[in-house]
Amino acid sequence: MNTKHFITYIVFLFLLSPFIAIAQSDFQRAETYFEQEKFSKAQPIFEKFLQQNPSDKKTREYLGDIASYEKDWDTAIEYYKALAAEEDNNANYHFKYGGALGMKALSISKVRALAYIPDIKRELERAADLDKKHIEARWALVELYMQLPGIVGGSEEKAQSFANQLSKISAVDGYLASGYIAEYSKRPEEAEKFYKKAIEIGGSPHTYEKLSNLYETNNQPNKALETTATSLKKHKRNQLNYQIGKIAAQYNIKPHYGIECLYQYLADYSVKDGVPRDWAYYRLAQIYKNLGKKEIALTWINKALLERNNFEEAKKEKSLILAL
Repeated sequence: MNTKHFITYIVFLFLLSPFIAIAQSDFQRAETYFEQEKFSKAQPIFEKFLQQNPSDKKTREYLGDIASYEKDWDTAIEYYKALAAEEDNNANYHFKYGGALGMKALSISKVRALAYIPDIKRELERAADLDKKHIEARWALVELYMQLPGIVGGSEEKAQSFANQLSKISAVDGYLASGYIAEYSKRPEEAEKFYKKAIEIGGSPHTYEKLSNLYETNNQPNKALETTATSLKKHKRNQLNYQIGKIAAQYNIKPHYGIECLYQYLADYSVKDGVPRDWAYYRLAQIYKNLGKKEIALTWINKALLERNNFEEAKKEKSLILAL
């Protein structure tokens, strides 16, 4: 490059640099919105950036993730399919593509969904092969092989093989996966042993939740409540106060403990707790109805309906309360 051309090149970069900086700044702003789960704000910025940088993989992945969040599976599939094709050795692209295909299959008729199964298997297994520590891909394969009928490739043996792989990566996930297989196959006592092992080793809120849900499914509400109460003592998560109140209300057990926990839930409530306040009002109404305290129950059910006037479960509960 001669001196004249070199100077011209430097001047061009100098003139272009403000626009590059602005584009990068916009991209970073979109990433911040994405991390804050403000997807409606992030999406148009990413789309504009993609118009200027059509081959940028990270932007396309973000847009695929936003489409997945919005359950726009066709758009998500389009982004992930292209990414997986361009970068065949990227386990995460194959996992996301397989996952989006799976969710699409769940959203259509069972007959139409059959056509998706070979691609779902291929993509998830490709992700697992590429990344020997990819926990999410192996979990997806455990669930896939358990939920598929045998006639189209379902297999408890294959599901268990992926659960065994999980156990080598994470003992807790291995026990949880084996518990899931046993529970799905209607072997609750075996599932209970695996979930208890997961609690013993990991003790996360999720491990307690799996055991509690198992007890509820198998009509053992006292054990479910006891398990959730133990989790609450250990983890101090406000949502567990609601879960205790829900169990107390549904199964008419330990009503005063249920009331105490629901009051605590409402006192400490934040949106991050996940369950809206109207459900806590609804559960309080149920408990007071179970106690035969009609007026107090009406107060709480009216509070739930004031919060959400199209709350169908609350409308039905109010009819039951009025019939006392």
